[in-house]
Amino acid sequence: MQLRRVKIVGTGKYLPVRKVTDEELDARLQVPAGWVGKATGVGVRHYAEGKETSSYMGARAAEAALADAGLQFTDVDCLVCTSGTKEQPLPSTAAFIQQAMGEQDSGIPAFDMDATCLSFLNGLDVISYMVDAGRYHRVLLVASEIASPGLNWADKESAALFGDGAAAVIIERAADNESSRIVHASMKTYSRGARYSEIAGGGTRLHAAHYDASAPEPYLFHMDGQAIFRMASRLLPGFMDDLLAASATRMEDFKLVIPHQGSAMAMRLLRKKLGIPAERFMDITRNHGNTIAASIPMGLHEAIRQQRIQRGDRVLMVGTAAGLSLGGLIFDY
Repeated sequence: MQLRRVKIVGTGKYLPVRKVTDEELDARLQVPAGWVGKATGVGVRHYAEGKETSSYMGARAAEAALADAGLQFTDVDCLVCTSGTKEQPLPSTAAFIQQAMGEQDSGIPAFDMDATCLSFLNGLDVISYMVDAGRYHRVLLVASEIASPGLNWADKESAALFGDGAAAVIIERAADNESSRIVHASMKTYSRGARYSEIAGGGTRLHAAHYDASAPEPYLFHMDGQAIFRMASRLLPGFMDDLLAASATRMEDFKLVIPHQGSAMAMRLLRKKLGIPAERFMDITRNHGNTIAASIPMGLHEAIRQQRIQRGDRVLMVGTAAGLSLGGLIFDY
């Protein structure tokens, strides 16, 4: 086990104003009525527009989390952006979130941590050690994702799957007499699958200076869903066996499983492979879509808001990410 006395004290969420229905995407993609719903299992997702930048959305989610915890920004001593998309290559999105909160002169450290769809899970894992050790007293973790501008509309299934949005979580050290803690976490990367989910352009290998509007594909999202499914299906059972064994936990010990909302296919895979009944599985896909790294903290926020978990309940966060990576984190809420 890797016990850390860390407590979640506040959560918040922001969804863009514009709602995009399956029916709207059926028309845009020129597919038969009902195709998008069947292919994605979404229903409604949100697209950011106008002022709704990653930093704007992240700031609103962060403010909601602070309000939920009854705190001010000055009560936090670190801000970490845990997102798979960036507002711009430099500087960090976290710096812009701090600015969008009107705290540009605060001096509170702000930086990014990126593990694509597992960014929040990885950020919570890493930063929790610093909180438990006393390096930081209270940390604001923000996942803010805008997928919509980079969608490849020629790839119908992936284009219909994603949504935009942000979520934030505040953690602090739990008192010795409290049950809240992180029990164990694991992340494994199998880079044989690195090309299965990617945006190839925009970095130093294919710099944006060489962007060609007549051939934008390298700068758009690409996903080989079938290849990811096959690889994840093969690796997930062993990964989960190791995670549970290391934490001396059984699947039936979890009050709730909060997965990365990757796709309808991914959700079915998780439930089938792990044998999770519907009442212990947090599925928010139908009114969010795949919001990349924001999906797990959004699921956590909704689980708390809907009272599906109470203090002391054991919870599993789990998912896959580009890389190809698998990740899981067990905590007592």
